[in-house]
Amino acid sequence: MNKLNVVVVMAASLVAAGAALAGPLVYQPVNPSFGGNPLNGTVLLNEAQSQNNYTAPVRKLSPADRLANFQQNLQNAILSRVQSAVLSKIVGVDGGLVPGTVETQDYIITVVDNGGTVTVTTTDRTTGQTSTFEIGSTTDP
Repeated sequence: MNKLNVVVVMAASLVAAGAALAGPLVYQPVNPSFGGNPLNGTVLLNEAQSQNNYTAPVRKLSPADRLANFQQNLQNAILSRVQSAVLSKIVGVDGGLVPGTVETQDYIITVVDNGGTVTVTTTDRTTGQTSTFEIGSTTDP
């Protein structure tokens, strides 16, 4: 055999050997969110957190803002107490609604038992607007 034939045979052998070792290419995701190994989650999260240089801005409240927040919280607490007082007059010990009328400085709340349903009407004294809703009877027939 001449040198050219030897080189061609060796090249063909290498190509055939390489083709024999090759397998199908299969994509395997790394991120567990996309089907990768769940054990990669901690590593990926730690890498992302180490690269994150964002810091949330610190909002400093002025004294006026702090006072406004305090007044808002105080108003909410007082309204919650008023609401509890009104509910104690409307809701009986057994949890059922008690027919009648409860009046506050700003609202009139009327509870009417219609036999099959209970109607609750709230009237705003300053505007005259009303809001009504009905619920099923709380008593057994």
